[in-house]
Amino acid sequence: MSNFETNAIRIQAERSGAKEHSVPLYLTSSYKFDDAEDMRALFANEREGNIYSRYSNPNTSELIEKMAVLEGAEAGWATATGMAAIFTTFAAFLKSGDHVLSSRSVFGSTHQLLVNVFPKWGVTSTYADLDKTDEWESLIQPNTKLIFVETPSNPGIDIIDLEWLGNFAKKHKAILVVDNCFATPYLQQPIKYGAHLSIHSATKYIDGQGRTLGGLILGSKELITEIEAFARHSGPAMSPFNAWVLSKSLETLAVRMDRHCENALKVAEFLESNQEIEVVKYPLLKSHPQYEIAKKQMRAGGGIVTFVVKGGYDRASKFMDALKMFSISANLGDTRSIATHPASSTHSKLSEEERQQVGISQGTIRVSIGLEHIDDILADIKQALELTKLALA
Repeated sequence: MSNFETNAIRIQAERSGAKEHSVPLYLTSSYKFDDAEDMRALFANEREGNIYSRYSNPNTSELIEKMAVLEGAEAGWATATGMAAIFTTFAAFLKSGDHVLSSRSVFGSTHQLLVNVFPKWGVTSTYADLDKTDEWESLIQPNTKLIFVETPSNPGIDIIDLEWLGNFAKKHKAILVVDNCFATPYLQQPIKYGAHLSIHSATKYIDGQGRTLGGLILGSKELITEIEAFARHSGPAMSPFNAWVLSKSLETLAVRMDRHCENALKVAEFLESNQEIEVVKYPLLKSHPQYEIAKKQMRAGGGIVTFVVKGGYDRASKFMDALKMFSISANLGDTRSIATHPASSTHSKLSEEERQQVGISQGTIRVSIGLEHIDDILADIKQALELTKLALA
């Protein structure tokens, strides 16, 4: 099987023997061994099999196998959350004295890891701007072990040329890790461009319905073996139930992303034409600074639109309160459209200066465009803009 949609549906775990059409749940913490020798051989890694569900489970194994194929990776590991995937990756490869070069625009919790957690263990980091690749060479240090980027970034929707970045990481012998959450493997496959690891918060588009938590790390067998060595003992394991939910969700990922992208582009085009909006960021708007790069490496623009309303925080908060259909939430990637004010929520722990550096103002709003009818989505945005314009007049 070579087509994305078919692989997402037809790659399935071994059946229990009851000939189920849908993969069953394997809700067990441990497994039996045929005999003492079978137990010894499994613990010695002389044969494959399940030992304990913190290590592996048929449901998590199926999800990992499926995601690895979709990402073009050799192997993978599943974690309890997206942040567990990022922490596990950092912790598995970094030691005291190492340096991380990271894109400046990253999720708030990733920022906290880089500036508050890992420095306690002697790991330093430097931020680089995705749109200033000519400066990256000067930011590399002799001890740079890992390069980490989000593309598109959260919430600035900045984009970097993955082909250029893959060559850059290879030149400096650094592990390149790409947070591929916003794009999903359906829209973008970083490994194809030279990334060593692709990471997901499966909580977002992989699930797609706001039901469960999960994280995924995909890459080469060599690197995933190191991830596994850390994760098996530190314990950030995904539950079998969540893996089962996420694997079923992958069966509809392509059709969902098609609609997310179609709706989001129409929202972005509307916002760009509205005089109440200062700036709109969406990968496939021709006004996006990295539009040509986005066209080259992404199948479509994704479901996230970020914009700045005139009037700062006062206008932004009134706009969000005026929305009737949109949910006000810090999540994204849901079937339901969501509005978020990053400065007071997801990126509230950054200083005002740090937010300004990544393009987050008090008027910035991030919308995750859902699967509702586009007329209803646009109508809700229009009435909220009109209502708040009158309120501020």
